[in-house]
Amino acid sequence: MRTRLRRSLRTRLALLAGITMLLLNIVVNAFVLYGIRDEAIEIRAREVSSEALHVLQLIKRDRLPQVLDRHDLDGMQVVDPAGRPVAWTPNLAGLPRQTDAIPHPNQANDVAEVCDMPAFPGRCEIVVALRAFQPEGIWVIYAFYPTVPWYVSLEVLLFMLCVMAGLVSLAWFGVSRVVDRTLAPVSSITRRLAEITAGGGGMRVPVPDTDDEIRALADTANRTLERLEAAWEQQEIAMERQRRFAGDASHDLRSPITAMRTQVEEAMLHPEETDWAETSDEVLASLDRLQAIVTDLLTLTKLDSGAPRSREPVDLGELVALETARPRSKRVITRAPMGVVVMGDRLQLVRLLTNLLDNAERHAESQVTVTVRQEGGEAVLEVLDDGAGIAPDQRDIVFQRFTRLDASRNRDAGGTGLGLSIAREIALGHHGRLTLEDSDAGARFVLRLPAG
Repeated sequence: MRTRLRRSLRTRLALLAGITMLLLNIVVNAFVLYGIRDEAIEIRAREVSSEALHVLQLIKRDRLPQVLDRHDLDGMQVVDPAGRPVAWTPNLAGLPRQTDAIPHPNQANDVAEVCDMPAFPGRCEIVVALRAFQPEGIWVIYAFYPTVPWYVSLEVLLFMLCVMAGLVSLAWFGVSRVVDRTLAPVSSITRRLAEITAGGGGMRVPVPDTDDEIRALADTANRTLERLEAAWEQQEIAMERQRRFAGDASHDLRSPITAMRTQVEEAMLHPEETDWAETSDEVLASLDRLQAIVTDLLTLTKLDSGAPRSREPVDLGELVALETARPRSKRVITRAPMGVVVMGDRLQLVRLLTNLLDNAERHAESQVTVTVRQEGGEAVLEVLDDGAGIAPDQRDIVFQRFTRLDASRNRDAGGTGLGLSIAREIALGHHGRLTLEDSDAGARFVLRLPAG
Protein backbone atom coordinates (compact mmCIF):
# COMPACT_ATOMS: atom_id res chain seq x y z
CA MET A 1 0.00 0.00 0.00
CA ARG A 2 2.81 2.41 0.84
CA THR A 3 4.46 1.65 -2.50
CA ARG A 4 1.20 2.30 -4.31
CA LEU A 5 0.72 5.62 -2.54
CA ARG A 6 4.29 6.57 -3.30
CA ARG A 7 3.89 5.80 -6.98
CA SER A 8 0.35 7.15 -7.60
CA LEU A 9 0.37 10.89 -8.06
CA ARG A 10 -3.44 10.88 -8.17
CA THR A 11 -3.69 9.16 -4.79
CA ARG A 12 -1.10 11.42 -3.21
CA LEU A 13 -2.76 14.61 -4.45
CA ALA A 14 -6.22 13.37 -3.46
CA LEU A 15 -4.91 12.42 -0.02
CA LEU A 16 -3.30 15.84 0.35
CA ALA A 17 -6.55 17.54 -0.69
CA GLY A 18 -8.54 15.40 1.76
CA ILE A 19 -6.18 16.17 4.63
CA THR A 20 -6.21 19.87 3.77
CA MET A 21 -10.00 19.92 3.66
CA LEU A 22 -10.15 18.01 6.95
CA LEU A 23 -7.84 20.49 8.69
CA LEU A 24 -9.75 23.42 7.21
CA ASN A 25 -13.04 21.96 8.44
CA ILE A 26 -11.62 21.38 11.90
CA VAL A 27 -10.51 25.00 12.16
CA VAL A 28 -13.76 26.40 10.74
CA ASN A 29 -15.93 24.09 12.84
CA ALA A 30 -13.99 25.06 15.96
CA PHE A 31 -14.82 28.72 15.35
CA VAL A 32 -18.42 27.84 14.49
CA LEU A 33 -18.80 25.71 17.63
CA TYR A 34 -17.29 28.48 19.72
CA GLY A 35 -19.81 30.96 18.33
CA ILE A 36 -22.76 28.57 18.67
CA ARG A 37 -21.78 27.73 22.25
CA ASP A 38 -21.54 31.40 23.20
CA GLU A 39 -24.95 31.97 21.67
CA ALA A 40 -26.41 28.95 23.47
CA ILE A 41 -24.96 30.13 26.79
CA GLU A 42 -26.47 33.57 26.21
CA ILE A 43 -29.88 32.03 25.47
CA ARG A 44 -29.73 29.86 28.59
CA ALA A 45 -28.60 32.83 30.64
CA ARG A 46 -31.71 34.76 29.55
CA GLU A 47 -33.92 31.82 30.49
CA VAL A 48 -32.27 31.53 33.92
CA SER A 49 -32.49 35.29 34.39
CA SER A 50 -36.28 35.15 33.97
CA GLU A 51 -36.50 32.73 36.90
CA ALA A 52 -34.18 34.92 38.98
CA LEU A 53 -36.35 37.97 38.21
CA HIS A 54 -39.37 36.12 39.61
CA VAL A 55 -37.49 35.67 42.92
CA LEU A 56 -36.44 39.35 42.76
CA GLN A 57 -40.10 40.34 42.66
CA LEU A 58 -40.78 38.18 45.72
CA ILE A 59 -38.00 39.98 47.62
CA LYS A 60 -39.37 43.36 46.60
CA ARG A 61 -42.83 42.34 47.87
CA ASP A 62 -41.34 40.87 51.04
CA ARG A 63 -42.86 37.49 50.19
CA LEU A 64 -39.66 35.48 49.84
CA PRO A 65 -40.17 31.89 51.08
CA GLN A 66 -37.25 29.96 52.53
CA VAL A 67 -37.67 27.09 50.10
CA LEU A 68 -37.82 27.97 46.41
CA ASP A 69 -39.10 25.98 43.43
CA ARG A 70 -36.34 24.51 41.21
CA HIS A 71 -38.34 24.59 38.01
CA ASP A 72 -35.84 23.46 35.31
CA LEU A 73 -32.80 24.86 37.12
CA ASP A 74 -30.05 23.04 38.96
CA GLY A 75 -30.81 25.25 41.91
CA MET A 76 -31.32 28.78 43.34
CA GLN A 77 -29.89 30.53 46.38
CA VAL A 78 -30.65 33.92 47.93
CA VAL A 79 -27.95 35.64 50.03
CA ASP A 80 -28.81 38.51 52.42
CA PRO A 81 -26.69 41.66 52.87
CA ALA A 82 -24.61 39.82 55.50
CA GLY A 83 -23.68 37.11 53.01
CA ARG A 84 -25.80 34.41 54.63
CA PRO A 85 -28.04 32.14 52.50
CA VAL A 86 -31.67 32.88 53.50
CA ALA A 87 -33.58 31.03 50.75
CA TRP A 88 -32.77 28.08 48.56
CA THR A 89 -34.04 25.24 46.49
CA PRO A 90 -34.29 21.91 48.29
CA ASN A 91 -31.01 20.58 46.83
CA LEU A 92 -29.10 23.58 48.26
CA ALA A 93 -30.63 23.57 51.72
CA GLY A 94 -28.08 24.11 54.48
CA LEU A 95 -25.22 24.75 52.04
CA PRO A 96 -23.01 27.84 52.25
CA ARG A 97 -22.86 30.56 49.66
CA GLN A 98 -21.86 28.86 46.43
CA THR A 99 -19.73 31.64 44.88
CA ASP A 100 -18.66 35.19 45.40
CA ALA A 101 -17.00 35.52 41.99
CA ILE A 102 -20.08 37.33 40.74
CA PRO A 103 -21.62 39.76 40.58
CA HIS A 104 -18.73 42.08 39.91
CA PRO A 105 -18.71 45.43 41.67
CA ASN A 106 -20.90 48.14 40.17
CA GLN A 107 -22.96 45.58 38.22
CA ALA A 108 -26.61 44.99 39.04
CA ASN A 109 -26.58 41.58 37.37
CA ASP A 110 -23.93 39.28 36.01
CA VAL A 111 -23.52 35.98 34.18
CA ALA A 112 -20.52 33.66 34.41
CA GLU A 113 -19.50 30.04 33.97
CA VAL A 114 -18.29 28.81 37.35
CA CYS A 115 -16.78 25.39 38.06
CA ASP A 116 -16.28 23.22 41.17
CA MET A 117 -18.76 24.96 43.46
CA PRO A 118 -19.57 23.19 46.78
CA ALA A 119 -22.95 21.94 45.53
CA PHE A 120 -21.63 21.02 42.07
CA PRO A 121 -18.18 19.49 42.49
CA GLY A 122 -16.34 18.42 39.32
CA ARG A 123 -18.59 20.26 36.90
CA CYS A 124 -19.33 23.73 35.61
CA GLU A 125 -22.58 25.71 35.85
CA ILE A 126 -23.99 28.80 34.22
CA VAL A 127 -24.52 31.16 37.14
CA VAL A 128 -26.80 34.20 36.89
CA ALA A 129 -26.48 36.74 39.73
CA LEU A 130 -29.03 39.53 40.33
CA ARG A 131 -28.71 42.30 42.94
CA ALA A 132 -31.82 43.27 44.86
CA PHE A 133 -31.46 46.71 46.47
CA GLN A 134 -33.36 46.81 49.76
CA PRO A 135 -33.38 49.36 52.60
CA GLU A 136 -31.34 47.05 54.83
CA GLY A 137 -28.77 46.41 52.11
CA ILE A 138 -28.11 44.48 48.91
CA TRP A 139 -29.47 40.99 48.47
CA VAL A 140 -28.02 38.64 45.81
CA ILE A 141 -30.02 36.03 43.92
CA TYR A 142 -28.06 33.12 42.40
CA ALA A 143 -29.57 30.82 39.77
CA PHE A 144 -27.65 27.76 38.58
CA TYR A 145 -28.09 25.93 35.27
CA PRO A 146 -25.97 23.22 33.55
CA THR A 147 -23.37 24.73 31.25
CA VAL A 148 -23.33 24.09 27.49
CA PRO A 149 -20.76 21.38 26.50
CA TRP A 150 -17.99 22.23 24.04
CA TYR A 151 -19.83 20.39 21.26
CA VAL A 152 -23.07 22.30 22.17
CA SER A 153 -25.22 19.19 21.59
CA LEU A 154 -24.94 15.72 20.11
CA GLU A 155 -27.10 16.75 17.16
CA VAL A 156 -24.85 19.70 16.30
CA LEU A 157 -21.74 17.51 16.59
CA LEU A 158 -23.19 14.79 14.34
CA PHE A 159 -24.30 17.38 11.80
CA MET A 160 -20.82 18.93 11.66
CA LEU A 161 -19.16 15.52 11.39
CA CYS A 162 -21.44 14.59 8.47
CA VAL A 163 -20.74 17.89 6.72
CA MET A 164 -17.00 17.43 7.32
CA ALA A 165 -17.06 13.87 5.95
CA GLY A 166 -19.02 15.05 2.91
CA LEU A 167 -16.64 17.92 2.17
CA VAL A 168 -13.56 15.70 2.60
CA SER A 169 -15.08 13.05 0.31
CA LEU A 170 -16.00 15.72 -2.22
CA ALA A 171 -12.47 17.13 -2.14
CA TRP A 172 -10.98 13.64 -2.56
CA PHE A 173 -13.31 12.78 -5.43
CA GLY A 174 -12.97 16.15 -7.14
CA VAL A 175 -9.18 16.23 -6.97
CA SER A 176 -9.00 12.62 -8.15
CA ARG A 177 -11.17 13.39 -11.17
CA VAL A 178 -9.27 16.57 -12.02
CA VAL A 179 -5.88 14.84 -11.67
CA ASP A 180 -7.12 11.88 -13.72
CA ARG A 181 -8.27 14.15 -16.52
CA THR A 182 -5.11 16.24 -16.30
CA LEU A 183 -2.76 13.25 -16.28
CA ALA A 184 -4.65 11.23 -18.89
CA PRO A 185 -2.39 12.62 -21.68
CA VAL A 186 0.66 11.75 -19.54
CA SER A 187 -0.55 8.16 -19.20
CA SER A 188 -1.09 8.01 -22.95
CA ILE A 189 2.39 9.39 -23.54
CA THR A 190 3.84 6.83 -21.11
CA ARG A 191 2.11 3.93 -22.85
CA ARG A 192 3.22 5.13 -26.26
CA LEU A 193 6.81 5.58 -25.09
CA ALA A 194 6.74 2.02 -23.74
CA GLU A 195 5.53 0.81 -27.14
CA ILE A 196 8.27 2.77 -28.86
CA THR A 197 10.88 1.30 -26.50
CA ALA A 198 9.61 -2.20 -27.24
CA GLY A 199 9.01 -1.80 -30.96
CA GLY A 200 11.67 0.63 -32.11
CA GLY A 201 11.27 4.00 -33.80
CA GLY A 202 8.79 5.33 -36.32
CA MET A 203 6.24 6.49 -33.71
CA ARG A 204 5.25 9.71 -31.98
CA VAL A 205 3.50 10.36 -28.68
CA PRO A 206 -0.01 11.85 -28.80
CA VAL A 207 -0.25 15.62 -28.39
CA PRO A 208 -3.23 16.82 -26.27
CA ASP A 209 -5.46 19.65 -27.50
CA THR A 210 -4.81 21.71 -24.38
CA ASP A 211 -2.33 24.56 -24.40
CA ASP A 212 -0.41 23.74 -21.22
CA GLU A 213 2.77 22.18 -19.87
CA ILE A 214 1.68 18.66 -20.86
CA ARG A 215 1.36 19.71 -24.49
CA ALA A 216 4.83 21.25 -24.26
CA LEU A 217 6.05 17.94 -22.79
CA ALA A 218 4.49 15.98 -25.69
CA ASP A 219 5.97 18.36 -28.27
CA THR A 220 9.39 18.10 -26.65
CA ALA A 221 9.12 14.30 -26.50
CA ASN A 222 8.21 14.17 -30.20
CA ARG A 223 11.13 16.39 -31.13
CA THR A 224 13.41 14.19 -29.03
CA LEU A 225 12.03 11.05 -30.67
CA GLU A 226 12.53 12.63 -34.07
CA ARG A 227 16.16 13.37 -33.27
CA LEU A 228 16.63 9.88 -31.84
CA GLU A 229 15.07 8.34 -34.93
CA ALA A 230 17.32 10.42 -37.17
CA ALA A 231 20.33 9.46 -35.07
CA TRP A 232 19.27 5.81 -35.21
CA GLU A 233 18.97 5.98 -38.99
CA GLN A 234 22.35 7.68 -39.22
CA GLN A 235 23.80 5.01 -36.95
CA GLU A 236 22.30 2.29 -39.11
CA ILE A 237 23.73 3.93 -42.22
CA ALA A 238 27.11 4.34 -40.52
CA MET A 239 27.08 0.72 -39.35
CA GLU A 240 26.16 -0.46 -42.84
CA ARG A 241 28.99 1.62 -44.24
CA GLN A 242 31.34 0.21 -41.64
CA ARG A 243 30.30 -3.33 -42.54
CA ARG A 244 30.84 -2.66 -46.23
CA PHE A 245 34.08 -0.88 -45.47
CA ALA A 246 35.32 -3.77 -43.35
CA GLY A 247 34.38 -6.25 -46.08
CA ASP A 248 36.02 -4.20 -48.82
CA ALA A 249 39.09 -3.47 -46.69
CA SER A 250 39.57 -7.15 -45.87
CA HIS A 251 39.23 -7.99 -49.59
CA ASP A 252 41.71 -5.34 -50.68
CA LEU A 253 44.15 -6.25 -47.92
CA ARG A 254 43.95 -9.95 -48.76
CA SER A 255 44.70 -9.34 -52.44
CA PRO A 256 48.37 -8.25 -52.06
CA ILE A 257 48.94 -10.72 -49.24
CA THR A 258 47.59 -13.55 -51.38
CA ALA A 259 49.68 -12.41 -54.33
CA MET A 260 52.87 -12.37 -52.22
CA ARG A 261 52.11 -15.80 -50.78
CA THR A 262 51.49 -17.23 -54.22
CA GLN A 263 54.70 -15.73 -55.59
CA VAL A 264 56.78 -17.03 -52.70
CA GLU A 265 55.21 -20.51 -52.79
CA GLU A 266 55.81 -20.84 -56.55
CA ALA A 267 59.40 -19.76 -56.10
CA MET A 268 59.95 -22.28 -53.34
CA LEU A 269 58.48 -25.13 -55.43
CA HIS A 270 61.12 -24.60 -58.12
CA PRO A 271 63.95 -22.70 -56.46
CA GLU A 272 66.51 -23.68 -59.11
CA GLU A 273 64.32 -22.30 -61.89
CA THR A 274 63.17 -19.15 -60.06
CA ASP A 275 64.39 -15.68 -61.01
CA TRP A 276 64.74 -14.42 -57.46
CA ALA A 277 65.36 -10.82 -58.53
CA GLU A 278 62.09 -10.77 -60.47
CA THR A 279 60.27 -12.47 -57.58
CA SER A 280 61.65 -9.91 -55.16
CA ASP A 281 60.42 -7.09 -57.36
CA GLU A 282 56.94 -8.62 -57.52
CA VAL A 283 56.79 -9.13 -53.77
CA LEU A 284 58.00 -5.57 -53.18
CA ALA A 285 55.29 -4.30 -55.53
CA SER A 286 52.66 -6.19 -53.50
CA LEU A 287 54.17 -4.82 -50.29
CA ASP A 288 54.03 -1.30 -51.72
CA ARG A 289 50.35 -1.77 -52.52
CA LEU A 290 49.70 -3.18 -49.04
CA GLN A 291 51.55 -0.27 -47.45
CA ALA A 292 49.56 2.21 -49.57
CA ILE A 293 46.26 0.68 -48.45
CA VAL A 294 47.28 0.75 -44.76
CA THR A 295 48.50 4.35 -45.09
CA ASP A 296 45.21 5.42 -46.69
CA LEU A 297 43.25 3.63 -43.97
CA LEU A 298 45.20 5.48 -41.28
CA THR A 299 44.60 8.75 -43.10
CA LEU A 300 40.86 8.14 -43.23
CA THR A 301 40.85 7.30 -39.53
CA LYS A 302 42.52 10.60 -38.72
CA LEU A 303 40.11 12.49 -40.97
CA ASP A 304 37.12 10.82 -39.33
CA SER A 305 38.32 11.96 -35.91
CA GLY A 306 37.76 15.67 -36.62
CA ALA A 307 38.72 18.87 -38.39
CA PRO A 308 42.23 19.76 -39.63
CA ARG A 309 44.77 20.12 -36.86
CA SER A 310 46.09 23.47 -38.10
CA ARG A 311 44.90 26.28 -40.32
CA GLU A 312 47.05 28.69 -42.25
CA PRO A 313 46.73 30.74 -45.45
CA VAL A 314 47.36 28.48 -48.45
CA ASP A 315 47.70 29.83 -52.00
CA LEU A 316 46.08 27.25 -54.30
CA GLY A 317 47.95 28.60 -57.35
CA GLU A 318 51.29 28.11 -55.60
CA LEU A 319 50.21 24.67 -54.39
CA VAL A 320 49.30 23.56 -57.92
CA ALA A 321 52.56 24.92 -59.31
CA LEU A 322 54.62 22.91 -56.80
CA GLU A 323 52.70 19.63 -57.24
CA THR A 324 52.52 19.74 -61.05
CA ALA A 325 56.26 20.45 -61.33
CA ARG A 326 56.95 16.80 -60.53
CA PRO A 327 57.33 14.51 -63.54
CA ARG A 328 54.25 12.49 -64.50
CA SER A 329 53.40 9.98 -67.18
CA LYS A 330 50.76 12.31 -68.72
CA ARG A 331 51.01 15.90 -69.78
CA VAL A 332 49.70 18.34 -67.16
CA ILE A 333 48.35 21.74 -68.26
CA THR A 334 47.84 24.34 -65.51
CA ARG A 335 45.77 27.51 -65.42
CA ALA A 336 46.45 28.47 -61.81
CA PRO A 337 47.06 32.16 -61.11
CA MET A 338 48.56 33.16 -57.79
CA GLY A 339 46.47 34.91 -55.13
CA VAL A 340 43.58 32.46 -54.70
CA VAL A 341 44.01 31.87 -50.94
CA VAL A 342 42.14 29.56 -48.56
CA MET A 343 42.54 28.83 -44.85
CA GLY A 344 43.47 25.23 -44.18
CA ASP A 345 45.94 22.49 -43.40
CA ARG A 346 48.62 22.65 -46.10
CA LEU A 347 49.58 18.97 -45.82
CA GLN A 348 45.97 17.81 -46.15
CA LEU A 349 45.35 20.10 -49.12
CA VAL A 350 48.49 18.75 -50.77
CA ARG A 351 47.17 15.22 -50.21
CA LEU A 352 43.82 16.18 -51.73
CA LEU A 353 45.46 17.64 -54.87
CA THR A 354 47.85 14.68 -55.18
CA ASN A 355 44.98 12.18 -55.00
CA LEU A 356 43.05 14.06 -57.69
CA LEU A 357 46.13 14.27 -59.93
CA ASP A 358 46.96 10.57 -59.41
CA ASN A 359 43.40 9.57 -60.25
CA ALA A 360 43.34 11.78 -63.35
CA GLU A 361 46.76 10.48 -64.46
CA ARG A 362 45.59 6.85 -64.26
CA HIS A 363 42.48 7.50 -66.36
CA ALA A 364 43.69 10.17 -68.82
CA GLU A 365 44.51 9.36 -72.43
CA SER A 366 47.20 11.98 -72.91
CA GLN A 367 46.76 15.04 -70.70
CA VAL A 368 45.39 16.45 -67.44
CA THR A 369 44.20 20.05 -67.02
CA VAL A 370 44.32 21.81 -63.63
CA THR A 371 42.46 25.13 -63.21
CA VAL A 372 42.31 27.50 -60.24
CA ARG A 373 39.96 30.51 -60.00
CA GLN A 374 37.90 32.48 -57.53
CA GLU A 375 34.11 32.71 -57.77
CA GLY A 376 32.63 35.19 -55.29
CA GLY A 377 33.56 34.02 -51.81
CA GLU A 378 34.77 30.59 -52.97
CA ALA A 379 38.08 29.31 -54.26
CA VAL A 380 37.59 26.74 -57.04
CA LEU A 381 40.08 24.06 -58.13
CA GLU A 382 39.29 21.81 -61.13
CA VAL A 383 41.12 18.68 -62.29
CA LEU A 384 40.06 17.46 -65.74
CA ASP A 385 41.35 14.43 -67.62
CA ASP A 386 40.70 13.46 -71.26
CA GLY A 387 39.79 9.87 -70.47
CA ALA A 388 36.56 7.95 -70.91
CA GLY A 389 34.77 9.86 -68.14
CA ILE A 390 32.21 8.62 -65.64
CA ALA A 391 28.49 8.10 -66.20
CA PRO A 392 26.22 10.56 -64.28
CA ASP A 393 24.57 7.79 -62.26
CA GLN A 394 27.96 6.66 -60.94
CA ARG A 395 29.37 10.06 -59.92
CA ASP A 396 28.57 9.66 -56.23
CA ILE A 397 29.71 6.03 -56.14
CA VAL A 398 33.33 6.90 -57.00
CA PHE A 399 33.67 8.77 -53.66
CA GLN A 400 32.73 5.71 -51.62
CA ARG A 401 35.54 3.83 -49.95
CA PHE A 402 37.13 0.92 -51.81
CA THR A 403 34.98 1.66 -54.84
CA ARG A 404 36.27 1.17 -58.36
CA LEU A 405 34.13 1.13 -61.44
CA ASP A 406 34.14 -2.07 -63.51
CA ALA A 407 35.90 -0.41 -66.41
CA SER A 408 38.68 0.84 -64.17
CA ARG A 409 39.39 -2.49 -62.47
CA ASN A 410 41.33 -3.63 -65.50
CA ARG A 411 43.25 -0.40 -65.85
CA ASP A 412 43.50 1.03 -62.32
CA ALA A 413 45.93 -1.45 -60.87
CA GLY A 414 47.79 1.14 -58.86
CA GLY A 415 44.92 2.66 -56.91
CA THR A 416 43.80 1.65 -53.42
CA GLY A 417 40.16 2.63 -53.88
CA LEU A 418 40.51 5.22 -51.09
CA GLY A 419 42.05 8.21 -52.82
CA LEU A 420 38.82 9.98 -53.80
CA SER A 421 37.25 9.16 -50.43
CA ILE A 422 40.21 10.79 -48.69
CA ALA A 423 39.97 13.82 -50.99
CA ARG A 424 36.28 14.33 -50.21
CA GLU A 425 36.82 13.94 -46.43
CA ILE A 426 39.56 16.59 -46.57
CA ALA A 427 37.21 18.90 -48.49
CA LEU A 428 34.46 18.41 -45.91
CA GLY A 429 36.92 19.00 -43.08
CA HIS A 430 37.73 22.39 -44.66
CA HIS A 431 34.01 23.28 -44.91
CA GLY A 432 34.10 22.77 -48.66
CA ARG A 433 32.80 20.24 -51.16
CA LEU A 434 34.29 18.01 -53.83
CA THR A 435 32.00 17.01 -56.69
CA LEU A 436 32.18 15.37 -60.09
CA GLU A 437 30.59 17.68 -62.66
CA ASP A 438 29.74 17.67 -66.37
CA SER A 439 32.46 17.98 -68.99
CA ASP A 440 32.79 17.58 -72.75
CA ALA A 441 35.29 14.77 -72.32
CA GLY A 442 36.81 12.86 -69.42
CA ALA A 443 36.12 13.28 -65.70
CA ARG A 444 35.95 16.78 -64.20
CA PHE A 445 36.51 16.97 -60.43
CA VAL A 446 35.64 20.38 -58.89
CA LEU A 447 36.76 21.44 -55.38
CA ARG A 448 35.09 24.48 -53.80
CA LEU A 449 36.49 25.95 -50.58
CA PRO A 450 35.69 29.15 -48.65
CA ALA A 451 38.12 31.82 -49.82
CA GLY A 452 40.48 33.07 -47.15
